[in-house]
Amino acid sequence: MSSVVIACDGLSKCFTDIHRGETIVACEDISLCITRGEFITVIGPSGCGKTSLLYMIAGFEAKSGGQILVDGKPVTGPGPDRAVVFQEYALFPWLTLRRNVEYGPRQRGVPRALIRQQVDHVLSVVGLQAAQFRYPHELSAGMRQRAALARVLVNQPKILLMDEPFAALDAQTRAVLQRELSRLAVEMGLTVMFITHSVEEAVLLGDRVIAMSARPGRIMADVAVGLPRPRDPTSPEFNGLRRTVDGLLAKASANLVDPLGNFG
Repeated sequence: MSSVVIACDGLSKCFTDIHRGETIVACEDISLCITRGEFITVIGPSGCGKTSLLYMIAGFEAKSGGQILVDGKPVTGPGPDRAVVFQEYALFPWLTLRRNVEYGPRQRGVPRALIRQQVDHVLSVVGLQAAQFRYPHELSAGMRQRAALARVLVNQPKILLMDEPFAALDAQTRAVLQRELSRLAVEMGLTVMFITHSVEEAVLLGDRVIAMSARPGRIMADVAVGLPRPRDPTSPEFNGLRRTVDGLLAKASANLVDPLGNFG
């Protein structure tokens, strides 16, 4: 039986708008469990607290209320078990691709021989062996995002937290990386939380799609996808799920969700 890796209970996040002199509730009453090896996509209107939720789980932001447990332990800050991939590539421009990927293990004091072995493996996994001695400015956008992914995978995290990592890519490159990520998540047994604004991407990648309401963000629905991989975006089953999630987002954007989080 799958074990719970991430558990959020009554989670909320508030911040102060200095210019307006008021407290803004980004998200509230978020209760969510993610089991080992699950791929969860999170979608909702802009400003609904999707990224705040991810950053609280990552340990980058403090919660305002509620509880977050990772493997049964409270989150008090960032940890090596949780890797974050941003929309920006976050590569050091003065280092080669290989040196960028080596950076984490070097900082942790991993022996050189083991670093070499780990980096060789992860570059092979993401298909970047031939480009390993290039600098970031010599790489395409898709290759830079693969390099950013390799840089976190080399640290062997249990959890991958992804904040709209493919949003800036062209449609063809995005489709390729979506397929690769789906494959890697299964092969490496990763638990993934993936933030997106694309309904198609949410249904294409997720085992479950978490749909959030407009601010203050709450979970309006937890939609099980249940389609075999790789998924066909042209199939009737896929488009039925896409219409379901589209309908939820339309209601969220129109503020048709009542205070109890009900819809319909």
